[in-house]
Amino acid sequence: MSLLVLKTGLLDSVQDLGRWGYAHLGIHAAGAADPVGLQVANLLAGNEPGTAALEMHFPAPVLRFEKAAFFALGGADFHARLDGMDVPVGTPVHAAAGSKLVFLRQVRGMRTYLTVRGGFELDPWLGSFSTDLMAGTGGLQGRALQAGDRLPFRQTWSDAAPSRIFPWRANVSGLYPSEGMFRFLPGPEHDLLDEASRQRLETSEWRFGRRANRMGCLAEGSMLALHEKLELVSSVVLPGTVQLLPGGDMLILLADCQTTGGYPRIAQVVSADLSGLAQQRPGEGFRLRKVGLDEATEAGLEQRRVLGRLGWGAICLLEYSLKKD
Repeated sequence: MSLLVLKTGLLDSVQDLGRWGYAHLGIHAAGAADPVGLQVANLLAGNEPGTAALEMHFPAPVLRFEKAAFFALGGADFHARLDGMDVPVGTPVHAAAGSKLVFLRQVRGMRTYLTVRGGFELDPWLGSFSTDLMAGTGGLQGRALQAGDRLPFRQTWSDAAPSRIFPWRANVSGLYPSEGMFRFLPGPEHDLLDEASRQRLETSEWRFGRRANRMGCLAEGSMLALHEKLELVSSVVLPGTVQLLPGGDMLILLADCQTTGGYPRIAQVVSADLSGLAQQRPGEGFRLRKVGLDEATEAGLEQRRVLGRLGWGAICLLEYSLKKD
């Protein structure tokens, strides 16, 4: 009746869409670094978009389905195989009881999501199932998964049929930024950059550094500078906030970022592009493009519309296939 971890991965944790509304208490949201990947996996499995899923990095874990289950993968492609069958990302799957899921290589992206139909039977903390790794709460005992852990299913199946890969795949091309271009709104301290730095911010090619985790990532490239030295009072930061460090480097905050920070906030990556940001691998290049509030808002609305259409299509196809069988 559960998903058994046979071998641990680099960093595997339970995440949903986050624990919002507690920043004033110093509690960050956590949640999926790639919320699009999590929602796609859930919609394909027949779940509500924000249902808790397993977020995995590479090397990823080896898992066994102790009971039959419907599941789907979203986000990065780690070349998954279920008892010898290739499992594409963005495709619903029926896993037979006892089947083993492995991940062979990192084809694309940084984080992949596994969700089972009905979700996992876990206890929420402050309204969310997300694992807060720093506070040691949420998810499964507030920590990354270990070998021998079990994630119990909320919904079980008595189906004795063999494992099956369903014959369709979600098109996610409209859900992620294309060609490594991330849109941003000017941050509160953007105008404190000197003129040359404001130009370099948009015209330079940046690379994701190897100093990265769920809290944030250093961007490698041109050095930026303020037109004068100053000290700031710590202020609100969010996933996607771009801070300028004293040495001229940029720090891009991700899902596990703190709630406040004292470095200048020179940019804010728009919410629609946060999932693409979270899937960048160390060494990959990207550019930044400044946009206005209207374009940022429309990008978020369009992303929601695409997810909505995908959800309706997935439900219809899945229900049709199950009735046909």
